[in-house]
Amino acid sequence: MAEKSTRVTSTSLLPAAFKAWEMYLTDQGRSHYTLKAFLSDVNLLTQFLPPERTLADITTKDLNHFFNWLEKERDVPCSPKTLARRITSVKSLFRWLVQFGILTHDPAEAVLQRSVISPLPQVLTDEEYDSVLLAADRSRRSAKPDARAYTLVYLLLLTGIKKSECLGIHLNHIDLDTPNGAQLFVRYASPANRYKERKILLNEDWVPAYQEYLAQYQPNDQVFYWSPRRLEYILEDIGKEAGLKKHLSFDMCRWTCALSDYQAGEEPDRIRQKLGISKIQWREIFMKLKQLNG
Repeated sequence: MAEKSTRVTSTSLLPAAFKAWEMYLTDQGRSHYTLKAFLSDVNLLTQFLPPERTLADITTKDLNHFFNWLEKERDVPCSPKTLARRITSVKSLFRWLVQFGILTHDPAEAVLQRSVISPLPQVLTDEEYDSVLLAADRSRRSAKPDARAYTLVYLLLLTGIKKSECLGIHLNHIDLDTPNGAQLFVRYASPANRYKERKILLNEDWVPAYQEYLAQYQPNDQVFYWSPRRLEYILEDIGKEAGLKKHLSFDMCRWTCALSDYQAGEEPDRIRQKLGISKIQWREIFMKLKQLNG
């Protein structure tokens, strides 16, 4: 990547740096959505600044003027959440320019980051938690046994994994015979996400349902081989069967798992590691957990 960035110097114009940065982000294995958002944000800056402005000439005042324009003067409204992301994108670009020696000073460093606290998520109460598992278990023990719903929802409530992580589970990611008991290995294909990989212990009472599920559906490789929408429907159906007025979702299961661990006295950093999130992301999440705990 250093070879690509050497074509850009402090006297280059922003569009040239923009192209080199795009190649860098692509090489880093950033997701399509992250790449699209970052590039769109910085492209707005290239349109805002005078076309002859070199990288070395861009100041903190220029950047603050740009963000003020986005927030108050541009015809297209900019929500607080979008503005916070655009500040993050621009900071990322200039941090990269300094990292690779293109600039010696980072004008974006002094720009204040805007933090947006989203509303508190919905979680299951203890009674609702039990109702969900009982509803899923009824399908497992019906005249035509089907362990899929129970296997899915109980796994989500035990591990707090995200939808994308659930879809990424392969048969060899679940080990039922480790010395410590059954465990799930959450893995990522992209090198950029390797820091999120982790092992999560599974309750022994989940194992029989999983074995029933394997016998019934006989997956070849991917454990839950349905579309994301189909898995969402399964959760919705469980919620309706349990009589929930809430919308049972992957996100609700994830937050319920985190809150359950917190209320059980688990160390906060162990919860963070179990969820596979960074220490920066954890600040807001931990604050919300404490609020949810009352």
